[in-house]
Amino acid sequence: MTNKTSPDTSGRTKNEHMKCVKFSLILILFCACTENKTEDQNLVNPNATKETLALYQNLGKLVDTAVLFGHQDDLAYGVGWAYEPGNSDVKKLAGDYPALYGWELGNLELDSAKNLDNVPFAAMKQFIRDAYGEGSVISISWHANNPLTGKNAWDPAAGTVASILQGGNKHELFLSWLDKVGDFLADLKDTGGTPIPVLFRPWHELTGNWFWWCQNVSTPDEFKQLWALTYDHLVNKRKLNNLIWVYNTADFNSPEQFLERYPGNHLADVISFDAYQNEADISEVENRFVLQVDTKLALLNKLADSLHKIPALAETGFETIPKADWWTNDLLPLLKKHQVSYVLLWRNAGKMPGKEKMHYYVPFAGDTSAADFKKFADDPKIWLANDAKAAELYKRK
Repeated sequence: MTNKTSPDTSGRTKNEHMKCVKFSLILILFCACTENKTEDQNLVNPNATKETLALYQNLGKLVDTAVLFGHQDDLAYGVGWAYEPGNSDVKKLAGDYPALYGWELGNLELDSAKNLDNVPFAAMKQFIRDAYGEGSVISISWHANNPLTGKNAWDPAAGTVASILQGGNKHELFLSWLDKVGDFLADLKDTGGTPIPVLFRPWHELTGNWFWWCQNVSTPDEFKQLWALTYDHLVNKRKLNNLIWVYNTADFNSPEQFLERYPGNHLADVISFDAYQNEADISEVENRFVLQVDTKLALLNKLADSLHKIPALAETGFETIPKADWWTNDLLPLLKKHQVSYVLLWRNAGKMPGKEKMHYYVPFAGDTSAADFKKFADDPKIWLANDAKAAELYKRK
């Protein structure tokens, strides 16, 4: 997409002028919400690093005024490119990098050099360090292989969760996997040796039926034990104090369903869900995605208030974004109506082997929704990397 370059009265281009306006609004809104906040939220880990606690509390203070925009694997690859230094599909359209980066640890437990999306773990660590150095935020998920069957995470075999709990025949194997995850997370440090804070999102989409930890193949108590085991091993045994713990469901229709497997207020910092749009959701009468996410965000906000947690839309998107105004007509109004700390769009894999349909969730130049995405990214409510950097999210206010 071609940028407009006609100058305004100050001599700046229109894009530069809008960036200055947005930057000023960021500072005003951040100062206002900081002054009006009477009670800081605390992390479940009382030994959390000062940077991790500052990030969490700043996200809580900003939840009424800003949404950090995130993209999975953004620095690693995009549509038609891979591992080109400085490249980003978000930056090419929006003029700035995401404020939040999503990364995946699947296959780390197998001692693989690359994750399940072929991102080298060594490169991932450097991407994370670079982003943190620029003031952006990191989110990490883990599609762990099935420890009972040896198949991938999408093997919902009954009894898997029970097999890795205390007394199960795969318990020791699972602990060794947790140690490998712990080693990776412990190695995430900046150039001065400071641990990099991470939004850690294990056992996500637990209300679905497609992973071995989902509700169809484990009891609520078993899931809670799995969460507690994960927390205890990484925090209490491995002393990882740079984690913000994100509880993340798939579909839910009531507070009771959302909380059925909730591990407790002492083990979760952020509450969230994942929701994706598909073409079948859209008709002349209604858009089911918008209606359903609107209802879920309203429920999530009430739960966040009552539990004193931060709400987020941990994964979303519309594959290939065939609707030209999806960003400003569907997604943006939802983010403006509700409290959403951050939103993560899924990855831009492009053309995948053996599949006819392209796989991407952020547009590229010339794409159907490219112009609308630029409008979305320019909205003061949506924060990108420079906005996050200006707010100094890792410092107490």
